[in-house]
Amino acid sequence: MKKLDRAGLMSLEKYSEVRNDFRTKVMAHKLNRKIHIGPNATLYFEDYLTMQYQVQEMLRIEKIFEADGIAEELETYNPLIPDGSNWKATFMIEFPNETERKEWLAKLIGIEKKTWVQVAGFDKVYPITNEDLIERETEDKTSSVHFMRFELTPDMVVAARDGTALTMGIEHPAYDYVVEVSDDSRASLAADLG
Repeated sequence: MKKLDRAGLMSLEKYSEVRNDFRTKVMAHKLNRKIHIGPNATLYFEDYLTMQYQVQEMLRIEKIFEADGIAEELETYNPLIPDGSNWKATFMIEFPNETERKEWLAKLIGIEKKTWVQVAGFDKVYPITNEDLIERETEDKTSSVHFMRFELTPDMVVAARDGTALTMGIEHPAYDYVVEVSDDSRASLAADLG
């Protein structure tokens, strides 16, 4: 899959001119790439467009326009673009109430290893997590954010691209849910596979 480079980015001035329209386009695109698993966990599947938006926003916020700074942002976010044989996602545990969130993060240690995707007719695929090597879990709690890569076999890739049903779930003792992925989301995710 194509990775983001400087040629795929707009200057700060150009981005400022098109930002509202670009943001609207990206938010519409993200709708089919957000999979809720139960009431408090969500997989946000990333791709070229979501990372282009992320990098553009970071450059804008930090007012980065020098080559080294741009290269650093690309190095940070390019690993979240799928490689053609996988899906990459930001996994978030979402509890609006801070006290409740702290309680649940203590109960959900290991949840990132118990999250899965399944192309119908194949085994579940569990993620490779937090490849950025930042420690997101302690003995007392897990993090509310994890980065995941779901690596598919070639046969799974073909089946997913052909529109085979897709389910996702979490099988943690304190949080156990399974969801069927909608046709629109399945089509969006199939586009990540080469």
